[in-house]
Amino acid sequence: MRLGGVQAAFDRRLDPASAAPLAVGFSGGSDSLALLRMTLDWARAHGRRVISLTVDHGLQAESAVWTRDAVAKARALGADARALAWIGDKPATGLPAAARRARHALLAQAVRAAGVRVLLLGHTASDRAEAAAMRAEGSTVPDPRDWSPSPVWPEGREVFLLRPLLGCRREDLRGWLTAVGETWLDDPANDDPRSARARARRDLAGAVGEDPAPSAVAAPEWFEGSATGVLVLPRDASAAQLAMACLCVAGTERPPRGDRLRRLVARLRSAEVFTATLAGARIEASPDGRVALCRDAGETARGGLAALSLAPGETGVWDGRYEIRAGADPITVQALKGLAARLPKAQRAALQAVPAAARPALPALVDARGAALCPVLDGPAFARTKTECARPLFLDRFRAAIGLIDQECVT
Repeated sequence: MRLGGVQAAFDRRLDPASAAPLAVGFSGGSDSLALLRMTLDWARAHGRRVISLTVDHGLQAESAVWTRDAVAKARALGADARALAWIGDKPATGLPAAARRARHALLAQAVRAAGVRVLLLGHTASDRAEAAAMRAEGSTVPDPRDWSPSPVWPEGREVFLLRPLLGCRREDLRGWLTAVGETWLDDPANDDPRSARARARRDLAGAVGEDPAPSAVAAPEWFEGSATGVLVLPRDASAAQLAMACLCVAGTERPPRGDRLRRLVARLRSAEVFTATLAGARIEASPDGRVALCRDAGETARGGLAALSLAPGETGVWDGRYEIRAGADPITVQALKGLAARLPKAQRAALQAVPAAARPALPALVDARGAALCPVLDGPAFARTKTECARPLFLDRFRAAIGLIDQECVT
């Protein structure tokens, strides 16, 4: 087993000088048990605390017992162990994807509440091979990467996932655990032939070969962005870069459909001058080799641009793009469309410098008297000079998605 690679991943990605705890997603299975033990060893050597998070999906009759046992095991190993539960009705269709989304959301919320930036997960080379086999059969399960932003939004903002075991096979991890006297939980769902994951695991049992390389979105040669929600890329940006740009400027987590994305790339490669919409984003391709993306102010089908009410001092995320903090009074955050005339004179003047297509989807903070403010028009000094503030999220999200934030200590 490539234990040296695991330690190298810890040293490469984690900040030994940080005082923040680390979090481990711990199911009690062999992969997560090996990860928890290795993380605890690294954290103790650097004086850092480890939080173990176990999610009970409520999908098996025995899940509460497994969760209790996993929490007890993590505490016995020296972690601060906590249980999380997916409560409420479960969907009749698309259950695996819904469970995956719910798990990541619960983990991200717990991580943020604990002041943690990095969540470690126990995906292995075996998981990567299984995911590849599932996608070959039509599944949309993602390919695990060793370092990536949380896949849920906005719950997962500023949360990164580290998977240091991607170079290790499950069989090798179990051999190591057996050698050190450990036992683990086995989820019978892993052997249920109704599950695409279980079928892939069965078909790959005993297979030997090269590990599939994890996919990643590379950074474009250049890009520009501003607090007013505009992202500019070169027209030769890759399909993956354009997909991530659409998600970020639209504040969503649902990627654009592959066929529509391919058509967009083809139009960009043709040097055509055009305007289009995709996945909640407006795309303007110009003849100077640039493509500008911003929020499509007319796209509300998926709940976009809905108003957000905040109590005094409350913080919330509006439209997946701006983190807003209310001041001493309650406010309603809504799209600026139709409200520009209510802005202070200085902000109305600043608005003229914003591309026309981006203006309607800017955040307007409306008080009980109907007066409006658009804090992003005041520039970075706004947070220091006003009681309310709005922090743009889309640019840091894009930087994280394309790998420009690749360590715990990089901001």
